[in-house]
Amino acid sequence: MILITGATGLVGRYLVSQLAQAGWPVRVLTERRHEGRLARLGWPDTVEIFQGDLADTDSLHQALQGVHTVFHLASAQWWGRRRDLERVDVQGTRNLVAVARSARIGRIYFLSQLGAEPSSAYLLMRVKGQVEGLIRNSGIPYTIMRCGLIFGPEDRFVNGIAMLLRTNPVVFFQPGKGEGLLHPIYVKDLVAALEHSLQSIDLVDQTIEIGGAEYVTYNEMVRTVMRVTGAHRIVVPLPPYTLRIMTNLVNRVVRRWPMTPQWFDILAGNRTAKLGNLYDYCGVRPVRFEDTLLTYMPQRRYLPELARFMLRRSY
Repeated sequence: MILITGATGLVGRYLVSQLAQAGWPVRVLTERRHEGRLARLGWPDTVEIFQGDLADTDSLHQALQGVHTVFHLASAQWWGRRRDLERVDVQGTRNLVAVARSARIGRIYFLSQLGAEPSSAYLLMRVKGQVEGLIRNSGIPYTIMRCGLIFGPEDRFVNGIAMLLRTNPVVFFQPGKGEGLLHPIYVKDLVAALEHSLQSIDLVDQTIEIGGAEYVTYNEMVRTVMRVTGAHRIVVPLPPYTLRIMTNLVNRVVRRWPMTPQWFDILAGNRTAKLGNLYDYCGVRPVRFEDTLLTYMPQRRYLPELARFMLRRSY
């Protein structure tokens, strides 16, 4: 049995379907508030739904009965503030590791971030580095994948750019010159890599860094989204600290806003892995960034999506 935390997130929803269709027995750990979302995901009937919470060790003990592998995907990365990251990512992982150790789990997977480091000056990278340390020191066989920016039809970053372009018909504010390199990886390529790695003994107790087929700067990413969606704007560079302050102020007034403080942690430096790592480690040939966006972005209406996103009550 494979247990997946964070199964309703971007990676989890695809991973559940992929593993179930491949014949793996899958159980997902989900909170009761996500019941409505589960009905829309269209998972196979063989997927076992277990209601629980990373903060509830009793429910974790029950969820881990008969489980040999855990994909730990739960994170507050795209919506949480400091206290949420510490509660969900750090304390949640601490609880999971303690219970998984007593349940004698055979292997735990964790999706980290390129640039993760427990001593990082950037909150997101520091939290991811702390979680990596908890998993490495758990005594449980592990595989940690440090990923580039994950994109897909439901992602919060690239689609977030498309939404932000609709907030102003003339200009788009960019932190600095947008020269930091990103290494976007398509969500379905990542899910295929996760499935393939289940059979790879070489990846046990390893931390690997993976990304997609190419490097792109943030500026190039923005201009690609403008080109694909037809939302052409004048890109106006602002000092990163100025845009961070503006974003924090907006987040205080608007509960849900596409840009979050974590964006600036990702954009603060180059976030890249060696090209070819995805194939070398997992046998997956990644798709190209713009070619993939063309398969779903031109048909989307991002202004109504922005309105629905801002009015939605929960994440």
